[in-house]
Amino acid sequence: MYRIIRSEELPPSANGTVRFEGDAYGSGVSVFLMHSQPGEGPDLHFHPYSETWLVRAGTARFSADGEEIEVGPGDILVAGPQTIHGFKNCGAEHVDIVCVHASPRIIQTWLNEADDEAE
Repeated sequence: MYRIIRSEELPPSANGTVRFEGDAYGSGVSVFLMHSQPGEGPDLHFHPYSETWLVRAGTARFSADGEEIEVGPGDILVAGPQTIHGFKNCGAEHVDIVCVHASPRIIQTWLNEADDEAE
């Protein structure tokens, strides 16, 4: 069995992020397709499962467990469950990142309760 989800089935949010939750499609993973402009990106938060990022274009500064690292195209990062993390586009162009959640549903706990933007 397989399923194709066409791009028009998952319209982007106002900030250009596409959210895919696998549960509705029989998948064990969920994904954010990020297209962040300079200075944008999710604030600090964590998940009860691991998250893997694939940087496709642009430059971002990730924060994970209090450490910061700059990443670019082709880099892959992995954060384990409960790891506090976030990132911001630190370049002059958009950043394109695929955020893979090891869960059929996206579960996020923001450190700042006022944050409600998707990744």
